[in-house]
Amino acid sequence: MLRARFTAEMKEAMKAGEKDKLATIRMIQAALKDKDIAARGLGKEAVSDEEILALLQKMIKQRTESAGVYEQGGRPELAANERAEIAVIQGFLPQQMDEAETKAAIEAAISETGAAGPKDMGKVIGALKGKFAGRMDFGKASGLVKDALAAKG
Repeated sequence: MLRARFTAEMKEAMKAGEKDKLATIRMIQAALKDKDIAARGLGKEAVSDEEILALLQKMIKQRTESAGVYEQGGRPELAANERAEIAVIQGFLPQQMDEAETKAAIEAAISETGAAGPKDMGKVIGALKGKFAGRMDFGKASGLVKDALAAKG
């Protein structure tokens, strides 16, 4: 489903003459092709939509870090390029969960997995990744899971 959307958006960007958007989509497709090749090397089929969403989130994280480095280095034009790429990539992600939804999902995952303390953090994060890949910021969620489990343990 996402692969078809990448192709459709790429065609639209070509027709509209949106060079920056086109370049970003091509970059996404190149990263996806690399991931497909790696998966084939392991004897797997093409990567799933969940793995594609994880790849997109990783790309956003990389660009966010790069933009910060460029800002600190006095290169605002390069930081702006990174932020423009982030905006295009985010357009392919589903609506992100807000903090209240994230906390509710964490509480549900803790009760579903029977997590009793901080040592069960991996189980809870695994359950969340299975259900909310692409919709939840796991960097923030891990801190919330840690706090919730510390209160239990």
